[in-house]
Amino acid sequence: MKPGRAFTEDDRWLLAEGRHDSLYEVLGSHVGPDGTVFRIWAPNAASVAVVGDFNGWDGLANPMKGSNSGVWEGFVPGLGDGQRYKYHLVSQLRGYVVDKSDPFAVHAETSPATASIVWSPDYEWMDGEWMAGRGARHQPGAPISIYEVHLGSWRHHGQVGYRSIAAELAEYVAGAGFTHVELMPVMEHPYYASWGYQVTGYFAATSRYGPPEDLMYLIDYLHRMNIGVLLDWVPSHFPSDEHGLAFFDGTHLYEHADPRLGYHPDWNSLIFNYDRKPVRSFLRSSAHFWVDRFHADGLRVDAVASMLYLDYSRKEGEWIPNRYGGRENLGAVEFLREVNGSITRRFPDAMVVAEESTSWPKVTAASSEGGLGFSYKWDMGWMNDTLRYLRLDPLFRSHIDNHRSLTFRSMYAWSERFVLSLSHDEVVHGKGSLLSRQQGDEWKRFAALRALFGFQWGQPGKKLIFMGGEIGQTTEWNHDSEVPFGLLQYPLHAGVLRWVTRLNQLLGEEPALHVYDDRPDGFAWVEADDASRSTYAFLRRAGEARPVLVVANFTALSWKEYRLGVPVGDRWIELANSDSAVFGGSGVSALLMDQPEAVPSHGYAQSLVLTVPPLGVVFLAPAAIPEGDIQ
Repeated sequence: MKPGRAFTEDDRWLLAEGRHDSLYEVLGSHVGPDGTVFRIWAPNAASVAVVGDFNGWDGLANPMKGSNSGVWEGFVPGLGDGQRYKYHLVSQLRGYVVDKSDPFAVHAETSPATASIVWSPDYEWMDGEWMAGRGARHQPGAPISIYEVHLGSWRHHGQVGYRSIAAELAEYVAGAGFTHVELMPVMEHPYYASWGYQVTGYFAATSRYGPPEDLMYLIDYLHRMNIGVLLDWVPSHFPSDEHGLAFFDGTHLYEHADPRLGYHPDWNSLIFNYDRKPVRSFLRSSAHFWVDRFHADGLRVDAVASMLYLDYSRKEGEWIPNRYGGRENLGAVEFLREVNGSITRRFPDAMVVAEESTSWPKVTAASSEGGLGFSYKWDMGWMNDTLRYLRLDPLFRSHIDNHRSLTFRSMYAWSERFVLSLSHDEVVHGKGSLLSRQQGDEWKRFAALRALFGFQWGQPGKKLIFMGGEIGQTTEWNHDSEVPFGLLQYPLHAGVLRWVTRLNQLLGEEPALHVYDDRPDGFAWVEADDASRSTYAFLRRAGEARPVLVVANFTALSWKEYRLGVPVGDRWIELANSDSAVFGGSGVSALLMDQPEAVPSHGYAQSLVLTVPPLGVVFLAPAAIPEGDIQ
């Protein structure tokens, strides 16, 4: 890692203006040839000193010098890596005295200990080929399939470690055909059961799994296996632990003082003051840090909706309107536009993904177009509608309003660039696993789970599933247990993994399934209204590539002699069938005849006659690539 440099007038100006992208280069601790320089932003402190093992934690031994920028600087000669330290702050207000961890520390003690550690990560990257070509892998027309992982509970093998898990995770993910891994927050956090979403170290990889170099090794290893890495990033809130950012210099420096703006009732945490520009510089630098120093291919930004709305999860009278009387958090909106724009400019080959659960407009549009500037947005509406539909008894799925819950997405599917996500949030807090939420006996539950994944992969948009879903985990996720991979000894569980692997292969093989993900001309309903049989059929298209017909049946009955119009009169083949015996299905083959008949149907001059498998999803395509664009 690069050594620190002097804090310049340009740094002071950029910090104050909220436009600093790399405060990690100048603030925090930086080891030089003669000792260590410490710098911290604490504008309301009367005095600051560095304390640690090296001076007996004496607040008078190593005082720091303040400046009109609010940045304090000190130097401890002869001090090198591995030393524990904190900042001893005496506030100008109310005589508040506290020892704080370094907000810019890159390494920290393992919880419950709270000291920062002087550290100069030194790692030789070997992912040059990946880094040179990753931009093409993140474009709207690229096949993207994401495997979401909580490192502490993927596989234990005794003690979990970034380095020890690297080879096994990479080989498993590559074998299943995923293009990316998304790591739930690996930033330092005091409470393991927060899953990393209560961050105290915005520049520190959690030491639970090893030093920073070990996380670099994990990311590097995944890259060398042609797997991208997204990191969850949490700029929406932070915990109130005394050693952290809360009430940092005896004032509400990072958070709002008024709890109607600065306290989050859902998570018992504090909300950043996005109107304070140095706070924007802090967060903006954190985002850049992980893409810059850790080669992250992108960030998934947590809880964006809670940032955008002042009344998020609040009753009337519990929030303060903005200066125009509205509910929009104008500072947060401006911050998100700025941080996304800055990452796009500096790292045009990286992506930033929003977990945004409302209908806020233009989340993935550029800021120059009035948007927030994200690369992609999770489609929470699709997730909710689909899981709600599958919870219904099959008898009630035939009701037209219920049936249309799976076609509603086509009303908005191209308003943003979407990721269809089935994340960790869907398998916790008593919701059960994806498998356990399906209806019927064991065979039906497994068939319905395969159908869910087939429907997800068939739809326009990038894909994401949480670990355990791909093997049909029977119980909901528990962060204290590992994924029960022993289930793969049973044919139905092994069949789910083979099905997900085939879907990932298909996603990469067939341009029609990914190239026009964000374009309405890449999708067309063939049959959207067959509520009585709970069956759907649609085409995926991409220019001159062969079209793919996706047929989904959400009943346990097989539909024989099911006619569907198709745009190509040549021979058709079955690409994948979730009801195939190899995946644990009943073995119903879809194609009764592979040559379409000259019988008009669904607006096309010819049609195929199929047998639609029970609780099955089938992918069909012309055997040969047709000439010209497919209408």
